[in-house]
Amino acid sequence: MTEDEIIALLPYSEPFLFVDTLESVDEQGAKGSYTFKEDSYFYKGHFKDNPVTPGVMLSECMAQIGLVCFGIYLSGDITLEMQMAFTTLHVDFYLPVFPGERVTVVSERMYFRFGKLKCKVRMTNEKEEVVAIGEMSGMMKRK
Repeated sequence: MTEDEIIALLPYSEPFLFVDTLESVDEQGAKGSYTFKEDSYFYKGHFKDNPVTPGVMLSECMAQIGLVCFGIYLSGDITLEMQMAFTTLHVDFYLPVFPGERVTVVSERMYFRFGKLKCKVRMTNEKEEVVAIGEMSGMMKRK
């Protein structure tokens, strides 16, 4: 399964798609990137006169690349429709992300069994500074 095929299978579309590229994916993890668009709707009110990407959007980007793309790859069969639902999320934030900034997300598999995927996920900025680190898990099931 190619990176482009995995992105095409994501259950998201604009303005809620936070994956530009999926650079690599294998049995151990995934790596991809996203640039937060300067005209994204959530910057209009967060924060007034000083836009900063909300943590929930950073978490969503981490989940889409590090958990969902990875889970699609691990499912191994692109002909089957899969659903993934979050079960746990813990993220620590270290730096802000501003409009127009590109981030890279790398996930590392902790376990995948009985349809449950748990990963360590790390987000860095273009300077390779750590933006956020966390653990995420989700349940995969066939539709």
